[in-house]
Amino acid sequence: MSQDRIPLAGVIGNPVSHSRSPKLHGHWLKRYGIKGHYIPLHVEKADLARVLETMPKMGFVGCNITIPHKVTALELADAVSDRASLIGAANTLSFRPDGKIYADNTDGYGFVASLRQGAPNWVPAAGPAVVLGAGGAARAIITSLLDAGVPEVILSNRTRTNADALRQEFGAKITVVEWVQVGDAIGECATLVNTTSLGMKGAEEFRVPLDQLQKSTVVTDIVYEPLRTQLLRTAEEAGCTTVDGLGMLLHQAVPGFERWFGVRPEVDDELRRAVLA
Repeated sequence: MSQDRIPLAGVIGNPVSHSRSPKLHGHWLKRYGIKGHYIPLHVEKADLARVLETMPKMGFVGCNITIPHKVTALELADAVSDRASLIGAANTLSFRPDGKIYADNTDGYGFVASLRQGAPNWVPAAGPAVVLGAGGAARAIITSLLDAGVPEVILSNRTRTNADALRQEFGAKITVVEWVQVGDAIGECATLVNTTSLGMKGAEEFRVPLDQLQKSTVVTDIVYEPLRTQLLRTAEEAGCTTVDGLGMLLHQAVPGFERWFGVRPEVDDELRRAVLA
């Protein structure tokens, strides 16, 4: 891109008006004095391919991809990172000077970076991790937990077949347990992760039994509205170290911002306050 063009990036989704990413990247652009813009883009599924093809010609250096386009974006890319390929979805696209699209998935990276920042004493190898849910976020999180050295992932989902499908894909380190029995498994785990929408503002309540939760367990929820979910409040009362879902959102944005704007941004309290404001 020529020196006089202002670099543009954005987030593509449907809906996208609720996204906190413009606030997040906007804060960094201002902090580092970068002449660039990051904007929300509401795009219909039928238009995605044409939009992605046109964006580099308009001065876009890349974009984030959110629901429901993450799988399609991966299919439309010219080159794909190993982790995006493994997860089967893309959340970060970069446009090369020739217009070719490079797809990555930084959700798992963001998850682990958030866990390490929020629970500095977390030891992945200390024991199994219980993961609730078997959607796109769960795929990214399972990949990153196994990479970090978690010995076993106990997976439970309300629809068992989705969990079984992930078990087939990821292999022997995944154990599937019935949703009604997951309360027992929680008593044995070193890490507990909720990747479902249960407990989110406007969604169903989180009703998984937590009476066997050990205080040595690190508990995290990827829901960040509310910031302190029912799961995290109960875990705090049990004496657990807890990590809220906002950190994953903040950390997953770091690799994309660095690629697009040439500065590796910092995730700190000032950023959290800006995104929550």
